[in-house]
Amino acid sequence: MNKSVLVLAIAAAFAPMLAQAEAGDWVVRARAVNVSPNEDSKLGRTVNANVANVMTPSAELAVSDKVIPELDISYYITKNVAAELILALGTRHNVSIQGDALATVGNQDLGSVNLLPPTLTLQWHFNPDQMIDPYVGAGINYTNMLDRNLRIASGALAGSKIKIDSDSWGYALQAGVDVNLKDGWLINADVKYVTIDTDVELRNNGTWTKIDSLDINPWVVGIGIGKKF
Repeated sequence: MNKSVLVLAIAAAFAPMLAQAEAGDWVVRARAVNVSPNEDSKLGRTVNANVANVMTPSAELAVSDKVIPELDISYYITKNVAAELILALGTRHNVSIQGDALATVGNQDLGSVNLLPPTLTLQWHFNPDQMIDPYVGAGINYTNMLDRNLRIASGALAGSKIKIDSDSWGYALQAGVDVNLKDGWLINADVKYVTIDTDVELRNNGTWTKIDSLDINPWVVGIGIGKKF
């Protein structure tokens, strides 16, 4: 068997395995994702101005990582361009005070909040006809802040309630790769950077006072499987 015949035979063997995308195709993916906040908190600086200097300027709100399931649905507008709606379940994060050197409040857990962050992106797929199909995307995010009530448990202001004041609109950047397999199945790896920002308020002496402008801005890294229809 000469080399050209061998190459044709290998190509014929692998061709049926590719789940090539076409305009009008739908893709449903299920991923496990790690949501890792890249927060920027101004807690100590804002509290010093509004709540009688009970924290040092280095005090910040910290938001924990969380692993959650994620479902997304894509529609191929053209062979290379797809719109993806990301429907993550609510992601619950623990919130705490970190970096406070004063014993009057100190570092402590405040409770948890639940975030619901549907995201819509527009993607460019580089190799939709190949087994390895990398893509990049950009879009918008809306985050609904659920379970907004937190509480200071000890020290100065013990028992004071804290709440996330507002939902968030932001942008999302995305990069990933589909590994196309047989019969429309695929393996997917994906990373997104999502901007989420909100105000945080504390109830003190019967009045809600803004104590932080909190940027959560998580990295969302996932891996999963999908199916083209």
